[in-house]
Amino acid sequence: MAQPDFQPTLIGPTVMIRPMSSDDWPELFAAGSDPEIWKVHPRANRYTEPEFKTYFDSGVASKMAFVFVDRATGRLIGSSRYHGHEPERREVEIGWTFVVRSHWGGPTNREVKRLMLDHAFSFVDTVIFWVGEANWRSQGAMTKIGGIKRDGLFTRELSGTTPHFIFEIDKSRYQQGGRALVA
Repeated sequence: MAQPDFQPTLIGPTVMIRPMSSDDWPELFAAGSDPEIWKVHPRANRYTEPEFKTYFDSGVASKMAFVFVDRATGRLIGSSRYHGHEPERREVEIGWTFVVRSHWGGPTNREVKRLMLDHAFSFVDTVIFWVGEANWRSQGAMTKIGGIKRDGLFTRELSGTTPHFIFEIDKSRYQQGGRALVA
């Protein structure tokens, strides 16, 4: 079986998702340097240059990270990535997502999730999202798009000692109506 394309360019009505490159550093850091974006995130200091640089460099190195481009302005408005593809379980994670505050509360988060989910479901049956225990904003967003919370709290070396919930979206439920939640 061929390796999935983990960095396609995905185009929606208002957002283009394209592979993250090292050239994106200045503009993406400018977009992500707002402390309010990270306030309830497990890495609340990610707005600082050293923390954001670690986030950014790991994204470029992963070869699974994206930037979000506002199609109307051409400006970078956020980022996300795939992680932990498990072919035997037919599962992949979507995470490390942020969107600039000017695009909160509108269609942007749903649009980028729909584009990434549509692509992920071409090679997996389940997409998971690790959400920090105190990140009520992302927990609410996951519920709005049909994410089902797995029982318990989870930790992993990658995320340190911060407890996380895992939300999952199943391909069949998504295709039988869940997709409408992110349309």
